[in-house]
Amino acid sequence: MPFTASWGTLLDELDDLSDGATLITPLSHKRFRITDVQDQRVIVEFDNADEKRPLQRDQFETLYRRIQDAHDGFELDRLPPDADPYPAVLSLHPRFEIDEDAGVLVESDGPTSTQVVDSDLDSEPVDRTEPERLDVYSDALLLVDALERYDVTDLPNLGTETLIDLYTLCSDVQRNANEFRQEVADIILARLHHDRPVTGQYGSVQRTTRRNRSLKDDETVLAVLEEAGIDRERVMGVDLEKVDEALDVTELTESDVYDIDEREYVRKAEIDEEVKESRLQGLKDRLAAADDEDADELRREIEELEARIDDLTSFRTGAEIER
Repeated sequence: MPFTASWGTLLDELDDLSDGATLITPLSHKRFRITDVQDQRVIVEFDNADEKRPLQRDQFETLYRRIQDAHDGFELDRLPPDADPYPAVLSLHPRFEIDEDAGVLVESDGPTSTQVVDSDLDSEPVDRTEPERLDVYSDALLLVDALERYDVTDLPNLGTETLIDLYTLCSDVQRNANEFRQEVADIILARLHHDRPVTGQYGSVQRTTRRNRSLKDDETVLAVLEEAGIDRERVMGVDLEKVDEALDVTELTESDVYDIDEREYVRKAEIDEEVKESRLQGLKDRLAAADDEDADELRREIEELEARIDDLTSFRTGAEIER
């Protein structure tokens, strides 16, 4: 199909797009809207920035040609940094689709999805529901409740039991949030095919690599070094395990061979899950039993509570580190 026909189809799709529709770029995940559609260009405006940018017809045609020449789709990594909006707009064409998992822009004969993420005109409110089997949600709810009940800006004047409860809840939230963060990170990592930052609502993430080293077995290392002219005595060190064995059969003490730095700290010994569950259920029952007179006030409290929970449980993008 010649590009002229594809361009005409794309312009028709853009004309039918609702005024409040928001698109998202596939690489940087920046949100933008289409503000004007012209014969030779499309004008877009990015959210949270006073930036309007014209997307030229000839650049769309270049992208179209590259898709035609690619066998398994055009790799999005090959886009220049400022060309990120082009595939998002082109995905509105019924024959072009972005496969973010594979990191490509492909042409299809069947129905395709677009990069439209929401519409101010068509969107409807979604009821908030408690996620099942997500421990961090329950722990965060309990922590928020505790933060509201106690004056945590003056910790020295709080009772010991209160401090223990705060510490326990913070520890539980940290542990469960970290496990959840890692699950999210593993999925994001599979979707990042480049080293450019990818932006979400609260932050951004970037694919990177952490390099870890571990020595090969002793004989292999020593043989290679000796072959290179390095005496093994130059690299032989003290084996901590053998030192500990020597301490067991001598009168030497640890302080004779170790520099010891002892630091006291608080460690969570156990968790009373029944009390936590009882308190959590009490919070749910109190909210569910509200009468009409308290509905507006409770609605505001719930919204504030959910907003705080979002802040506590959101990982801030964004993927980020290759373990």
